[in-house]
Amino acid sequence: MPSLSIRRASNTTEADLSELDEAAIGGQIRELRKVKGMTLQQVAEVADVSVGYLSQIERNQSKLPIGVLKRISNALGIQMSWFFHAAPDVPADERDWIVRAHNRRKFSFTGIGILEELLTPNLSGPLELLMSTIEPGADSGDYSHDGAEAGLVVSGRLDLWIAGRFFQLEEGDSFSFKSTEIHRCANSGDVPTKVVWVITPPHY
Repeated sequence: MPSLSIRRASNTTEADLSELDEAAIGGQIRELRKVKGMTLQQVAEVADVSVGYLSQIERNQSKLPIGVLKRISNALGIQMSWFFHAAPDVPADERDWIVRAHNRRKFSFTGIGILEELLTPNLSGPLELLMSTIEPGADSGDYSHDGAEAGLVVSGRLDLWIAGRFFQLEEGDSFSFKSTEIHRCANSGDVPTKVVWVITPPHY
């Protein structure tokens, strides 16, 4: 599998990194589709999206919600974790145990203003720990998957929909629900929202 790491210049900021992550996903989808010998039509049919929309995604010209990326990933036969950029080298005695703040694997969803950081060393265990940074105006769109999840709002305001019910959470509030329920999160505030999620089994 191709490396997902990106070169980071010494003066690269977090904002720059987010832009690099965002710009890379469409190209990665296109490259993987071609490697697998699949046409736009084939992937679009399995992912239940239009060919035109998929083409725009591959050229980073359209928003890519979480639920849509999940369907595209399934169509390509990969986990969404494929899009997490690899962390720098980790000391052997910390690998599979510790994640340093500067070594988090991360990626952002094209055009929707959500940056995900993986807080668990890997996704081979029974659960997944994530830090989401949701920019003002960002919206995940509706989606669902197997398992269960819980979360804690670390800062900002989180708009959360679960099975058609709406909740607005503030810093320090927490939540839990079955992931099979259709859910959605957004930030209607004017500052970034940070949320720590626990998901089991790992979703990405």
